[in-house]
Amino acid sequence: MTRSIPAIPLRAQGADAPSAVEPRSDTFEPRKARAPEPALLEEVEQEIDSAAHRRLGIPERTQFHFLSFEGPDAYSRIGGLETRVSGLCEALVAAGHETHLWFVGDPALPGHEVRGDLHLHRWCQWLSKHHPIGVYDGQYRKAPELAASLPPVLMREHLLPHLLLGGRAVIMAEEWQTADAVFHVDQLLRQAALRDRVSIFWNANNVFGFDQIDWVRMHKAATVTTVSRYMRQLMAASGVEAIVIPNGLSPDVYLPPDRSAVTQLRRNFAGRVAITKMARWDPDKNWLASVRIISELKRLGRRPLFIARGGREPYGQQVLAALEAAGLHVVNRDNPQGDLRGMVASLADNANVDVINLTSYVDPDSRRALFRASDVVLSNSAKEPFGLVGLEAMAVGGVTCTGCTGEDYAMPGRNAIVLQTTDPSEFVSLYLQLRSNPVYESLMRKAGRATARHYAWPEVVRTTLAPRLGLSIPEVELSPS
Repeated sequence: MTRSIPAIPLRAQGADAPSAVEPRSDTFEPRKARAPEPALLEEVEQEIDSAAHRRLGIPERTQFHFLSFEGPDAYSRIGGLETRVSGLCEALVAAGHETHLWFVGDPALPGHEVRGDLHLHRWCQWLSKHHPIGVYDGQYRKAPELAASLPPVLMREHLLPHLLLGGRAVIMAEEWQTADAVFHVDQLLRQAALRDRVSIFWNANNVFGFDQIDWVRMHKAATVTTVSRYMRQLMAASGVEAIVIPNGLSPDVYLPPDRSAVTQLRRNFAGRVAITKMARWDPDKNWLASVRIISELKRLGRRPLFIARGGREPYGQQVLAALEAAGLHVVNRDNPQGDLRGMVASLADNANVDVINLTSYVDPDSRRALFRASDVVLSNSAKEPFGLVGLEAMAVGGVTCTGCTGEDYAMPGRNAIVLQTTDPSEFVSLYLQLRSNPVYESLMRKAGRATARHYAWPEVVRTTLAPRLGLSIPEVELSPS
């Protein structure tokens, strides 16, 4: 029997292993309880509540099923895909829609778990126990297994009972690993003469695995979606037509950063140009172009302080070597406490430092405070399907600097600095222009916050997903093909 447990956040928080670096503990005292302060936050919460009351424009008795490799378990949480499916699920659950997330979960956890009103279905656990590294370990075994075994269970235990009682359903699948599962579900629905009651979407966050997808069959089985106009154009070049349903932000992203933390960070950064970059260690994230930006600012006497947080990818060693080769003094800083106080302390004592490489997990409270206190949050990717970090920085009033690919939300000179080249002088010129005019900078920060409001997940569902549910009902054919 499935035991219902209280709702808990989808995203886990924590820290990496501690190091010998001991942070200062007397830097500031974070508030333990925040009064609901900014009008902007209250307005966002009211809009989200109102949207939930309206059920986001989705008809009553609509059941949602998400198919994804990634999910909320530590085993399954790798990057932006988990953020996307979790955000969509949270928005739909808050609006009162029955929602199920089917994903390749931790083999040690229950196969079916209920968190509040969200149903978690962990699949391929019998394979995952032989692939302990993570969700993509053994993916070429897991994808066929998911495609073969998941759709019959989904059909028998959930879709058939719901549809035969007059309900409707929406299936949203993510990435190439779920393509064959989509084909199987489509076939089962057609055989049961129920295909016209189910909307099926298949979404691409990137172009990985495109060579393994039968696109003719995909367009017959589902409506193909993607996350940005940039991705849409990449797919069109391969002959794939897609509809853009952008990524969104969860309500916690809009929470105001701790004032005392922001104040102390700005004291730590006094006299410096504080530039923060959080991204995987990957060439597509333009880390080497970022090195040239910091080097140029130092050459001009602007005293940059580059706060870098990468991942565990080996490319990080190449980036750190490039920073040192450019004559920049790099230090690694850990945060054994794993909290806001520890993060603030880890960024102190930087007078003779050019680059602080953060080697610990940066929790959400710390991210918001750091984005707000930084002079610029550098999200200058060379190839970016969407660019969620830049939008998160906007949500708390940070100045975002993006590249010019999938960041549809970025309007050059209005709500963000937008780079079109890798020439460091482009960034320096645009940044100094902004910095020389405090009114201009204030307006950009406000415009960024206003933009981010339109990307709250309930708003994304209401404005871009709900109106397109009918597009995913193809002409029904009784043939299983």
